[in-house]
Amino acid sequence: MRRANSVLLALGMAGAVAARATCEQPVYLTFDTGHMDIAPLVADVLKRQQVHATFFLANEPTKDGSGSLGEKWTPWWRARAAEGHAFGSHTYDHVYWRADRPGGYFEMRPSAGPRAGQTLVFDAAAYCEELRRSAERFEAMTGQVMAKLFRAPGGKTSPALLSAARSCGYLHVPWTSAGFLGDELPSEQWPNDRLLARALRGVRPGDILLLHLGIWSRKDPWAPANLEPLIVGLKARGMCFATLREHPAYAAAFADPTSNR
Repeated sequence: MRRANSVLLALGMAGAVAARATCEQPVYLTFDTGHMDIAPLVADVLKRQQVHATFFLANEPTKDGSGSLGEKWTPWWRARAAEGHAFGSHTYDHVYWRADRPGGYFEMRPSAGPRAGQTLVFDAAAYCEELRRSAERFEAMTGQVMAKLFRAPGGKTSPALLSAARSCGYLHVPWTSAGFLGDELPSEQWPNDRLLARALRGVRPGDILLLHLGIWSRKDPWAPANLEPLIVGLKARGMCFATLREHPAYAAAFADPTSNR
């Protein structure tokens, strides 16, 4: 397994070097998991446009009832890994930070899993284990080792929580202001054409863009309807797409993925 991972790492690093050589105005497209109903169409768009993205994985409820990291979705994740996309943790049970508590503890609330909706108390070790669970599941599905990057659900963190994650080697990845593409916003107030126009006007090179593989509350899904027009429009403005392997702040997390064990 380690030899196979070394080969995959070498291929990934070669791709990163090539991307840096040709991508002078990069933007970084990232997806958090969701109900997965749009995932096949998203994959089709990325493949057609020859765009690589970074995915942050949690085992969230899906419209088919299987869970976004369940067996039904294993072939989908395996295919994305083979295509050269990048991956990070989104916590396994999509656990939201709620508040810091004295003594190095955190008030947390998962939105998935057997304790969904419950208020829990984590210490640093429990939070690190939650991050690792997604990494372990990803390796079981794909045979690849996940980089030690994570995105907290909702982007909700505190300095103490980020320090807890760093204690086990994990670095947090937020999104930039213009990179908030609005797929979580209500369709009635934020229709797709308005969100697309805002993104095409506001996104700049270096931005980290945030999307999801399905949002339950949005009636008119942002992706895939807006995904291809966004990619085409940003390319027309001279921008290109890279994974976080090529981001100067996060590339080191991919240098030795076997350290994630």
